[in-house]
Amino acid sequence: MTTLAADASARQAPPALFAVTVFTSAALVFLVQPMVAKLVLPLLGGSPSVWNTSMAFFQLALLAGYFYAHLLQRLRSVRAQAIAHVAALVVAAIALPLRVSELVGPPSSDYPNLWLLAVLAVSIGAPFAVLSATAPLVQAWHARTIGATEGKEPYVLYAASNLGSLIALLAYPIVVEPLTSLVGQRYGWSGGYALFVLLIGSLAIAVSRARSVELKMAEATAPPPAWLDRLAWVALAAIPSSLMLGVTTYITTDVASAPFLWVVPLALYLITFIIAFSEKPIIRLELTLILQAAAIAACAALLPFRSTSFLLQFAVQLLAFFLTTLMCHQRLVARRPDPAHLTEFYLCLSLGGVVGGAFNAFVAPVIFNNVWEYPIVLALAVLARPWGGGLRGKIPIATWTMLGMGLLASLIILVAVKLMGVGLTETPVVGKFDQRELFDMGMRVLLLCSVLAAFMVRQRALLMFAIIAVMSYASEVAADRVDTRKTWRSFFGVLRQSETYVAALGGPVKMLAHGTTLHGAQAQDPAHACQPLVYYTPNTPIGQVFTAKQAQYPNLRIGAVGLGTGSVAAYVRERDHLSFFEIDPLVVRISSDPVNFSYTTTCAKSLVDYIIGDARLTVAKQPAGSFDILLIDAFSSDAVPAHLLTVEAVKGYLTKLKPDGVLILHLSNRNLDLLGPAAAVAKAAGGYAAVQQYRPLDTPEARGAWESPEDAIIVTRTREALNRFRNDARWEPTNPYKARPWTDDYTNLAGSLVANLRNRMKPADE
Repeated sequence: MTTLAADASARQAPPALFAVTVFTSAALVFLVQPMVAKLVLPLLGGSPSVWNTSMAFFQLALLAGYFYAHLLQRLRSVRAQAIAHVAALVVAAIALPLRVSELVGPPSSDYPNLWLLAVLAVSIGAPFAVLSATAPLVQAWHARTIGATEGKEPYVLYAASNLGSLIALLAYPIVVEPLTSLVGQRYGWSGGYALFVLLIGSLAIAVSRARSVELKMAEATAPPPAWLDRLAWVALAAIPSSLMLGVTTYITTDVASAPFLWVVPLALYLITFIIAFSEKPIIRLELTLILQAAAIAACAALLPFRSTSFLLQFAVQLLAFFLTTLMCHQRLVARRPDPAHLTEFYLCLSLGGVVGGAFNAFVAPVIFNNVWEYPIVLALAVLARPWGGGLRGKIPIATWTMLGMGLLASLIILVAVKLMGVGLTETPVVGKFDQRELFDMGMRVLLLCSVLAAFMVRQRALLMFAIIAVMSYASEVAADRVDTRKTWRSFFGVLRQSETYVAALGGPVKMLAHGTTLHGAQAQDPAHACQPLVYYTPNTPIGQVFTAKQAQYPNLRIGAVGLGTGSVAAYVRERDHLSFFEIDPLVVRISSDPVNFSYTTTCAKSLVDYIIGDARLTVAKQPAGSFDILLIDAFSSDAVPAHLLTVEAVKGYLTKLKPDGVLILHLSNRNLDLLGPAAAVAKAAGGYAAVQQYRPLDTPEARGAWESPEDAIIVTRTREALNRFRNDARWEPTNPYKARPWTDDYTNLAGSLVANLRNRMKPADE
């Protein structure tokens, strides 16, 4: 037997070849995910839901790949498995080179989820699924060859696989995206796929030699895992998957508007796999449980306070997500089966990823009118901790005391907000603190008590869950001090209608917000109802263009990309014609209903129509030379549709203008500097441009109209058309050399983020 094992060992494939193969396959799998998402992102308006739905698809395709790898184990010969897998890789290559298939047709605004899933399935489904099967399949070959002769466990290869995934994922926004065009990326990845087929072919030849050992392994089967174990694997994989999409939605919608941040939670997700599946984890489970208890309690208390410091929210949310995911994956590793059932283990792990991803991408948007799935799953994650006997056995008095303290603090918050939270004044009552400030400080102290109580009962998962659940609701109530009247949700995001009182506008004012971004407001007093507010007052750059063109012509043809509340409809006269280009049908239903807003139904004196779909596609269908004014007002939203600001896009817009028409690019954004790229794009597109960074004066008129700071660039087809505005000192020449112009093949959102941070750090006198 020893001689047989030694002879078989001598004929084994080099161990490094296994690691290189799974590393390369994982790198290709995770390099293609942001690449394909970027290819389809322009077609659906840049919504964070595009990434969530894409992730759900990739998880489903991963499940298909793992199921295929599991089925291949029915072939007793490793050689037969290797031949079948190489053949499958070659057949799947028919879908290459990488591209967005046109077989499904144009994007659908009514069923964007289904359209996106169909496009991804046709475009990349087969290569992705077969490629993703490599990791469990190669680990199974390792178990039946090297593992059988040398006793080495194959699970460590999963760490190598996730290391490849992590490096590829981080390389995309840092190296691949800024330095290469989409065409280069598409053909480069397709070439990498071809090289991988050669690599896996080399491994297949090597593993086909150990015949005697593989027969022995086929005979020595371990007892199958229990169904309870399988359910635990699925649950422990589903929680991190759901949290990954939940925290992604949170940080890209409520905290920052840069879509490249999508890779950060996924990168942390992969790092937890690397740590958990390492032979010697750098963070042991015991330490993870302590840190996770503190992080998840702080996260639950802080999560609803969206106005909190960006860096603090960003750090707390990602830390809680990382530690919770690490805890779940370490508990998964602790329950891993005998290598004989390795592919079944990974199949259940993948199924859990699908369950978690599908819940966020498809179920939650239907059953919730807000992003409730994130705090709900965050609380449920506590149940993945050790139960410590649950409620059975003797529970120390101190534990009951901490439980009572945490629940009592949360209940006091709920009662106090309901009884005292309304009608608090801003009159100083203690030093410089007014009633609202004192009340908010009291709420935070009580929340801190709940956080401490939750941490102290961390060894009893059920008791900790009770505190976290009640505290999450209490913090939501304490943080929501805006008078929100209605909430809607669609594939493109969550919309909230709220009200506030503005004396200068005669009383109540309705507002429409997406995430934390205000998309318009309307006074309810009839005397002010048709007065455009915020970004659209006559003093703002947008208002200046409308006022100037109205003075020039008795009738105007106007196009506006981005509806919001429909504020620009207040400028429509009896002989004007306004067309809104809006991707989200829900926004049209909200803004065209007089119960909500009446700009388009009452204030507009002439025809207003709506064209549904991605603006890049729908504007392109308009006749050439149609518009006197074309307003592109989609860059102040929470997700930046960068495809609307490329050289090709602006060239298309300019062809739709009349000879003296004006293109307005509204570029106000809290986190990105879009003025540099836009100026470069305007020049590259052959237009003539001017810029204005409008800052309202601190006057009663400006405060009453809620005038907002506004960055805008106007672009015209001729120099003469621009000169009418250049004579106004408020408009300045653009500098087209500050940034590289964006194209359909090149965008650099990371550079815009860095530029914005630099601008903020400049001294005020510069």
